[in-house]
Amino acid sequence: MLLAQNAFTKALRAGEKQIGLWISLANNFAAEVVAPAGYDWALIDMEHSPNDYFSVLGQLQAFSSYSTVPIVRVEWNDAVAVKRLLDLGAPGLLFPMIQTAEEAQRAVAATRYPPHGLRGVSGSTRATKFGRVQDYTARIQEETAVLLQVETRAAVEQAEAIAQVDGVSGIFFGPGDIAADIGKLGKPMDPEVWDLIKPVAKRLIQQGVPVGTLVLDPTFAAELLAEGFTFVACGTDTGLLAKGSDQLLSQVQGALQ
Repeated sequence: MLLAQNAFTKALRAGEKQIGLWISLANNFAAEVVAPAGYDWALIDMEHSPNDYFSVLGQLQAFSSYSTVPIVRVEWNDAVAVKRLLDLGAPGLLFPMIQTAEEAQRAVAATRYPPHGLRGVSGSTRATKFGRVQDYTARIQEETAVLLQVETRAAVEQAEAIAQVDGVSGIFFGPGDIAADIGKLGKPMDPEVWDLIKPVAKRLIQQGVPVGTLVLDPTFAAELLAEGFTFVACGTDTGLLAKGSDQLLSQVQGALQ
């Protein structure tokens, strides 16, 4: 048995637009509800949700029958957490709060086996189909998506140096934390936030670096993709549930009046 190609990593390299959805409900059944929708990628979040390794495992299994590629946002730039998630079969990872090229190097190293990194070796894991994938160690490095999140003004200013680190698959701008860092807490769509992001994103795009983000406005998400962003999440499962339930109640209440 040979290692399957990672469609998301391949798409990033080809510059193909990838539309994503944020997954925070920490439940495999909820993940299976959205898995057939047809998003190119989904982000299973461990940083700002109650996910643990078993809930992530269940969600990876839920997505395994569908074309959507599940990426996991690890809690922190921690080599032990990275090792466990890759052994679970995560096709890619998003590292939060990367501030420097040195931190980027540590993130990449955590995803690589020696001599190129420090990932521990285990032969019988879900990632290797429990020892059945013959070329896993030879090819997993090129198939794993390593996405780095820049979330402060200082990190945005270092984004080009961060992107140049060998093994980085793409740079993800976090507008919520960038907004907080520049005194615009709770205002991720503030023009000042995007005046900071867009010029750097444009330079990265010109250098061939895949660039992504999360925004909750589908029209703006489409605009970013049209401007050259490669991977953009356009909503969250929690947001869809909250908005849908609020709208339904409002409609019924309105009909009663």
